[in-house]
Amino acid sequence: MRYDLIIRNGIIVDGSGSPPFRGDVGIVGDVIRSVKDLSGIDAESVINAKDLVIAPGFIDIHNHSDISIFEVPTADNYILQGVTTIVIGNCGSSPAPLTDVNKAEYVSMIKKVHDVNVTWTSFSEYLESLERLKPSINIAPLVGHGTVRSAVLGYEDIKPSDKDLGAMKELIKEAMEAGAFGMSTGLIYVPSMFGDTREIIELSKIVAKFGGLYATHMRNEGIGLVDSVIEALTIGLSSGAGVEISHLKASGRPSWGKVNIALDLISEYASRGYDVSADAYPYEASSTSLTAVLPKELKRGSSEEIMKKLLDPAVLKDLKKRLSSVAIEERFIPWLDIMIAYSLKHKEFEGLRITQIAERLGLDPVEVVVRLLLDDELSTQMIIFGMREEDVDKVISHPLVAIGSDESVKKYGIGKPHPRGYGTFPRIISKYVREKKLISLPEAIRKMTSLPSRKLGLWDRGLIRPGFKADLVVFNYNTVNDTATYENPHSYPKGIIWVVLNGKIVAEDGTVLKDSRYGRVLRKTILLR
Repeated sequence: MRYDLIIRNGIIVDGSGSPPFRGDVGIVGDVIRSVKDLSGIDAESVINAKDLVIAPGFIDIHNHSDISIFEVPTADNYILQGVTTIVIGNCGSSPAPLTDVNKAEYVSMIKKVHDVNVTWTSFSEYLESLERLKPSINIAPLVGHGTVRSAVLGYEDIKPSDKDLGAMKELIKEAMEAGAFGMSTGLIYVPSMFGDTREIIELSKIVAKFGGLYATHMRNEGIGLVDSVIEALTIGLSSGAGVEISHLKASGRPSWGKVNIALDLISEYASRGYDVSADAYPYEASSTSLTAVLPKELKRGSSEEIMKKLLDPAVLKDLKKRLSSVAIEERFIPWLDIMIAYSLKHKEFEGLRITQIAERLGLDPVEVVVRLLLDDELSTQMIIFGMREEDVDKVISHPLVAIGSDESVKKYGIGKPHPRGYGTFPRIISKYVREKKLISLPEAIRKMTSLPSRKLGLWDRGLIRPGFKADLVVFNYNTVNDTATYENPHSYPKGIIWVVLNGKIVAEDGTVLKDSRYGRVLRKTILLR
């Protein structure tokens, strides 16, 4: 057999969690054909991986590049981490389905931040737009509960009628038939937050019929963390859908330590045979929209309606009384621990804490928040320093926790985004394997490859095996390292030497190649139950 590509003399960590072994990987087309000694056998191209690690391409199970991938289709900040597949549509937000009820508001929100034309309405049309794009990374989509809800009920706190629920089920069904891998919720975000447990169970039953998963940004990652885990488990057990708890954490000092109970619950139900797991990123700070600090009642309605409320002096007076600290999901985060990551109109505030901005402007912290939200038309992003290292270590080390960045494809140099968008996957190896020795290298690779691929049902990716797709990363174990920081987040990692996507070399020595657009839109195989 003549191979198109052979990666020779490497230390193979195959993604299964098994010990490393030395060998060669032979590729024909987009498929791994041999994993053995291929000495003396020719190939069109050869990579000499002597003393380097060969692993499956990393799978980011929690990603938000739904729209930004259209602006940077080469996905540099992920390819250069060794990521070959991203899972989008998380936290209840997907770019489809769109209807006359939600399209204008969705397009308005997108246009504030992204220069992207929304040409689709249905979920299948959105996936077709991604396929025409030909990105440099594989994309696995989820459908967002918030988008589905807004397509039927708009952005109001409304309980759906049976007819409304039926319409939402039809939209979920269309998305699953188009190839979605499941449904996500963002239960702190409008309008997903307005859905009660029963509503989500009923919609998840449709997902379960297609063998899909239920991925959830839970209602509470603070004091109510345990109650939220119980709700997620209830939804999974009642609907039959597998449960993926997104970015598991205990945020805010009063909740520290609660990850132990959360992990025990996940382990207990997994031991009974239920498909329950989680994902996390290796940082003590989170990131989200600044609108998350607002009380629930102010977030009802369209962006225009929310901004109208914020212009009311009585509302500002009430907010000053209520927000002595940020009570997002009962996290109780002091203003000192919130940093502005992105501001459309105030670039001078990016990288500064709310307290620093307040001091500079001579304003109350709440006045700063309201001013930013109004000036940026609600598009402001923040970073929240709310976790403790001990909890993060515990979560990252747990065998049922995969790795997800919770970030998006970035325009290099724009804003002060969370460094996880540039460093998540190399950081797992450098910090948790090499430095802290909390997990072994085979276990770390498993968490970034076969664990998420199994969860998704990507049965031909995530392992180095004959017959599997040739998504591979070759790195130097001794030098691989994340370089992105909160102060300088736009910094690519070191030590990732080659990245192979669907059998083609797409990155070499820290550079994405010009000829790299070999990514695919992955669609779930339909298995009706």
